[in-house]
Amino acid sequence: MALAQLASAQSAARQKPKGPRALGLVQLAPNGKAHLIPITILYDGEFYDASAYKASPVPMALESGTVYEGVRTGVSEGLFTVTSALQGNNTWIGDGTWQSNSAIAAAKDAAAKRKAVMSKPAPEPVEGPPVLRRASAKPKPTEDAPSGGSAASGPASPAPPASAPAASTASPSASDEDSDRPVLKRPAAATAPVASAPSPAVTEAEAEADPDRPVLKRGAPTAEELKKRSASVATSATAGKDSHKPTALAPTVLGPIQLIPAISDAAGPEPRPYAYSLKPEEEQKLRNKMLALAANEVRAWAAQPESAGSQPAPRPGSKAKPPQPTFEDVQLHAFDLSNSNEPILVLTAKARLPVRSNTASDLQYIITLVARDDMYGDLHKAFASVTDSGHFDVLSRLELIDAVDADGDGRGELLFRQVSDAGSAFVLYRVIGDRLWPLFQGTPGQ
Repeated sequence: MALAQLASAQSAARQKPKGPRALGLVQLAPNGKAHLIPITILYDGEFYDASAYKASPVPMALESGTVYEGVRTGVSEGLFTVTSALQGNNTWIGDGTWQSNSAIAAAKDAAAKRKAVMSKPAPEPVEGPPVLRRASAKPKPTEDAPSGGSAASGPASPAPPASAPAASTASPSASDEDSDRPVLKRPAAATAPVASAPSPAVTEAEAEADPDRPVLKRGAPTAEELKKRSASVATSATAGKDSHKPTALAPTVLGPIQLIPAISDAAGPEPRPYAYSLKPEEEQKLRNKMLALAANEVRAWAAQPESAGSQPAPRPGSKAKPPQPTFEDVQLHAFDLSNSNEPILVLTAKARLPVRSNTASDLQYIITLVARDDMYGDLHKAFASVTDSGHFDVLSRLELIDAVDADGDGRGELLFRQVSDAGSAFVLYRVIGDRLWPLFQGTPGQ
């Protein structure tokens, strides 16, 4: 009975979170401009395409004022606030402002210092002996003013002639002889109010019609932070002037762009780090093991008959050494996704096999390999994806984005970008045992 109750309690604790919980990808340019690509929304335990979920008139994930928390390998990096939604080429992106954690902390410190200065009482004036002050002299009468009939005063000075030049020559604009000279004028104090752009957020009428509509919020900025952002988001009001019509995407910024996964959830758990720390000797050992597995996958792929660069299978009884691929752009990532102290290894690399006379061409192979390292130091392959430069039109390659908690259960999932000649899409996987289970598959073309 006790074991049954414990099992039922554990199963209840592992039930799918209800949401809503949105996952996006922040594109941060070197000049500070940031955009958000919506990926998924978890609602009622199911994943939906965030670029199309409740798009009335804009997707729910891109409603104005929605706050995303950027997380890199589970560590919080900052906040992204959506200000408007842009559409182009049948894709949606969110325009907004990015504020790093360091900038948020600096703003809070500055506000605290200002508050401390304002709350300090003014110093009392220092009392001292009385001070005698000379009375101010009376103004003398002007030359052209009447003398007032005093016997002691002399005769009034004659008035200057009408043809005398003006006292100052710095105001020629008032002369009638140069009436066409441009004159600078101060703008009127009261100007007509500028019509504000309609926000793509949910209107009051829509909220009343659908009171149960979920709202994505997390870590909303304070009033002081919003005032500081008002100047930077003023230009985005023109972009959202008509949210019902597609808007051209912002121009691409040259230079390296940072990709930061971001979560928007009003009641989700606090992020936790998913990076697995490795010593240099441990990393080198695991790297060699992963490259040995990757070499087997590349050779198996190249030996398939449908491969354009297939290698001939060795004849029975021959002791020919299998070709050893050469790897480049090798990247090894280690994650502790379930807090079990067993690293999940993800290796991405490019490879080439030795060119032989009977091969079609010198192909480049792209491999993504996921494996689990158990407590005994043995690797268990969970997933392998191999393609070559001759099949990019039909077979996609996987690019690792990061590990992120997409459903809010405290465990990390692996987020990939699936790229082919047909376009790109995002794929979300969960590692269970020695297998990779797909949780979400995006639509190519994003």
